[in-house]
Amino acid sequence: MRTIQSNTGKEMINQEMTMKMKRLSIIECLGIVCIGLALVIALGLAECGATEPVLGGSSTTATGAAGGSSAEGASSQLAQCDESLGTIAVVEDQNAPWYWNLEQYKLGSTVPVLRMLIQQSNCFVVVERGRAMNNMMQERALEQSGEIREGSNFGKGQIVAADYTMSPSINFSQKGTGGVGGAFGGLFGRVVGGVAGGMKSNEASTTLLLIDNRSGVQLAAAEGSAKNFDFNLFGGMFGGGVGGGAGAYTNTPEGKILTAAFMDSYNKLVRAVRNYRAQTVKGGLGTGGRLGVQGGQTPASEELQNAP
Repeated sequence: MRTIQSNTGKEMINQEMTMKMKRLSIIECLGIVCIGLALVIALGLAECGATEPVLGGSSTTATGAAGGSSAEGASSQLAQCDESLGTIAVVEDQNAPWYWNLEQYKLGSTVPVLRMLIQQSNCFVVVERGRAMNNMMQERALEQSGEIREGSNFGKGQIVAADYTMSPSINFSQKGTGGVGGAFGGLFGRVVGGVAGGMKSNEASTTLLLIDNRSGVQLAAAEGSAKNFDFNLFGGMFGGGVGGGAGAYTNTPEGKILTAAFMDSYNKLVRAVRNYRAQTVKGGLGTGGRLGVQGGQTPASEELQNAP
């Protein structure tokens, strides 16, 4: 009799556990269906129309404007100087491999954004040494031909020299370098794991060199980096089905991460030049250095020969 009651009790417990699991499964399925429907509706609305453009609505690291020594809407993370250290031109190596790789990201020259950052910081005065130089020289040619009105004042001796040259380079830029979907999926289940499955990191590293134009001496160098995450909710949850590739940052522009990396490089360079101390070589720069060779004619070589 006790055996029958014991078996009956076990059956009731098993039935109760089975019912609970079914309820949980139903709730989970309903949750996924509701989320899916909400996403599909959002996509449908997105395809039917678009919002009105908002001036300044795009959030970027390099933002605002610059006019003379004043800046408008500059990033609070950008280094600032109370006084300018000299004039500077920004020139990139357009034959470098990194420059041609910009095309795959639909990005152009790095010079405009760097020039804006420099002027906003007030650490250097930017002078033109790019394609606009052709227009500057064209106006002078027109003046010399007599076609420009009198009093236009395009005479010689007015172009400002560039004390320094800044040379930018991109060390690497990688999109989707890491994900966290597996870890979240194992800890929190399918739904949270599906959301996290679309989380990918983007990274970039850049370098800036500062050259003295009169001597050719490198005055400063700085490396910077930046990292962010893309969130692709649909891709992680539905595996590329409905809404694949449409997330809060569906395709974060690579330009944004590169701009952030260049700002990091520039801030470090500014901190370096604030604490600048000139490098010196006994006997003067470019006179042979301190490493002498037997039979050489430099001061260091002569010291070597005269040594006891």
